[in-house]
Amino acid sequence: MLVADADALVVHANEAAGLVFPDARPGSPMADTVPGWLVAAHARCTTPLPAQRPPADAGIVQGRVGDRSYEAHPTPRDDGTVVWWLVDDTDHRLAREALRTERRRTEFLVRSSNLLLSSLNLGRCMDVTAQMAADHLADAALVIAPMQGRRLPVVSCVRGGSPSVSRAAVDPGDVPGLAEALQGFPPVPSRWLDPSAAPAWLVPDGLGALGSIVITPLPGHGVPAGALVLLRGDGAGAFTEGEEVFARLFAARAGAAMSAARLYAEQASITDTLMRALLPPSLHQVSGVEYAGGYRPSKDHERVGGDFYDVHPATDEGAPSFVVLGDVCGKGLEAAVMTGKIRNTLHALLPMADDHHRMLSLLNTSLLNSENARFATMVLASAARDGNTVRLRLTSAGHPAPLILRSDGRVEEAPTKGTLVGALPEITTQTARVTLSPGDTCVLYTDGISEARGGPMGGVMFGEERLRRALSQCAAMPAEAVVEHVQMLTSQWVGSGRHDDMAVVVISAPRTNHLSAVDGHTRGRFTA
Repeated sequence: MLVADADALVVHANEAAGLVFPDARPGSPMADTVPGWLVAAHARCTTPLPAQRPPADAGIVQGRVGDRSYEAHPTPRDDGTVVWWLVDDTDHRLAREALRTERRRTEFLVRSSNLLLSSLNLGRCMDVTAQMAADHLADAALVIAPMQGRRLPVVSCVRGGSPSVSRAAVDPGDVPGLAEALQGFPPVPSRWLDPSAAPAWLVPDGLGALGSIVITPLPGHGVPAGALVLLRGDGAGAFTEGEEVFARLFAARAGAAMSAARLYAEQASITDTLMRALLPPSLHQVSGVEYAGGYRPSKDHERVGGDFYDVHPATDEGAPSFVVLGDVCGKGLEAAVMTGKIRNTLHALLPMADDHHRMLSLLNTSLLNSENARFATMVLASAARDGNTVRLRLTSAGHPAPLILRSDGRVEEAPTKGTLVGALPEITTQTARVTLSPGDTCVLYTDGISEARGGPMGGVMFGEERLRRALSQCAAMPAEAVVEHVQMLTSQWVGSGRHDDMAVVVISAPRTNHLSAVDGHTRGRFTA
């Protein structure tokens, strides 16, 4: 307790006040014995106000005395003196400051986590990490990814600037603690790192002289994601132990985001590679025979499914090319994986492509011995140019029979049938031989086309009769035009409704004679 009069002279100081203000004795001026913030508060409190005195709880002030902080509560008395009750609130102040600091840090971690997790792009994650660290944790920051070849991918950023990307041909061992951080080892305390020994590439332009460094690993999923380097200029204070601990908390979130982005990129690359192998091939003219194909998966966001087709050109001049169109039970990626196995198996069986039944029997045995219980339907075709005509051998295995479109618009069904593949111990097949005259076309299709439901009323099956009528309108059209016409009509029929995978392959005998000079492999090289 400290009592002072209207002239700011100390009237009384009890023992506790004497410990805080050793020079506060009766009659001594407050200006010589107490801090200025208390002198100013006393002056405000003793200034007369018109028609009123300060209320008893008015004028509470706070201030520091040395390394402690106090609240001063004034109590004006009738004799003009003011009693100042001082309360040591240092612990409360520290607790409030710690709480505010934790709130700011929590908000920062939440905001940074949201930004980092909003993208699965590794470069974007590194940029966000460097910029967030530079703006909130240090004067500059570097995010260093694991070595790629002989270079370190580095993203650097100074406070208030934009991230800069580079690839440094340097040895991480030249920076104490960096090689260990890139390997995921615990960080080296900043007090052990000599800023003056930092190489030039570690200090971004615009930072100036280096004052202190923090290097901490960016932990990933199983393997380290990189390292985070925090830098402060020469005039800034050194990193505290608490700041280093908080930097590691931020690094854990950044490392997890970078690791997820890198894993996604790797998986996307693998998926894209596998997907390209599963996609139906683009078809063209082979050995004087026109081929065209079209595929639409059951879901627009998918690229592959259970329908497939392939054309394998003959290895010998004049020998027939081998064509297969099939439909695996199921949809989506699982069915696509099965189609890949079937396509690979058929490719291995190409040396016996002149015997459709044998190929299908061996494929049937392979599927029965597989752990995958899926079955498939398919149709095989062997096509060879013979003068102006194309000779076909067609074999169905539980699949809709091919349709033959003659040049005059007639549509015939090829007389072939058989049992599906992968369901029964033995299969039966019946091979049909068909000759395509110039302008004739053979259409192979999956039941996703004939069984497509839609139409004006919805839910009506497209059906084989409607498909035949559609093909009759394609007489003498090129193979690609037939495919486009069928796809257009079925797409219009189903609209935005659900549908199965749809695939179609067209084999045509051109109306013209092929030039032998190009061996049948160059598209469009025909004479009238």
